[in-house]
Amino acid sequence: MFLASVKKLRSFGIIGMNQRNFGLISRYNPRHLYPLVDDKLKTKLLAQQAGITVPKLLGTLQYQHDVKSLKEILQPHAQFVIKPVKGSGGKGILVITEIEHNLYFKPSGDAVQLEDIERHVSNILSGLHSLGGKPDTVMIESLIQLDPVFADYSYEGIPDIRIIVLRGYPIMAMLRLTTHTSDGKANLHQGAVGVGIDIASGQALHAVQYGDPVSRHPDTRKSFSELAVPHWDKLLQLAAACYEMTGLGYLGADLVLDRDQGPMIIELNARPGLSIQVANAAGLAPRVAVIESLPSVDPDPQSRVDFSKSQFAHHAITHPTRLARTRKEDR
Repeated sequence: MFLASVKKLRSFGIIGMNQRNFGLISRYNPRHLYPLVDDKLKTKLLAQQAGITVPKLLGTLQYQHDVKSLKEILQPHAQFVIKPVKGSGGKGILVITEIEHNLYFKPSGDAVQLEDIERHVSNILSGLHSLGGKPDTVMIESLIQLDPVFADYSYEGIPDIRIIVLRGYPIMAMLRLTTHTSDGKANLHQGAVGVGIDIASGQALHAVQYGDPVSRHPDTRKSFSELAVPHWDKLLQLAAACYEMTGLGYLGADLVLDRDQGPMIIELNARPGLSIQVANAAGLAPRVAVIESLPSVDPDPQSRVDFSKSQFAHHAITHPTRLARTRKEDR
């Protein structure tokens, strides 16, 4: 039964962990380049050097004795985000959207005090949320402002866009929408909704929460059938340009749409997860095969985007769920 299910997944072009680790990550990502994306400060600097918009850096804390300067750093800002520089999976991120009467309010409306934030920062510095549990650095950034287009599709947080890039070509995309269950974080494991996005148009294709298909946002009840991501071409261009920026042949680019500044990069990942296939109800393997068949990489990011849009448009791909439905109807 297990073998049958593996065979079925392969027939849909689903890539598993082993294939990802050895066929993509090991093959295309030299280990010495990992620090460029595992360290969010280095990623931010790289992006700025490449002329790519990123959230504004408000301050950093490197050592435990720096915690006493936290109040002074936060004083001028009514909103901010605190992140571990070497964190992963959204762990350790604290978002503050409002300050009133010495109380700091999270997107959910829950209030914390300065000493709670100091404790959180101290935990980050000690490595509680870092890769491998090693001592970390704290990064304080400006808060991204929600683009009105997502007002009905997000709950207490900012949605982000994950684009998988192979050899500089965007091959699959999803939108991660925050929910009450996910505590306003765009993390699928915590209950955010993953929405597969058509590479050619930016239109929503398919959505899941905890791996199960959903047609509406669980909190706002807005239908995903009307959802389209604006500035789609610009988002694809930014993701494609990350190939030159990092030298990584296989990466996940996480982007957001800021109300005032438009598309910007918030994070890059040298080991992107595979849940994007679930959100799209489609496998990565056929798209990987298309890119790997190319004799060379086009040096122009826009040309690579145009190629991906023509190759991976939804109407040009046999969709697994549609295929299954067709076969059922044929019977």
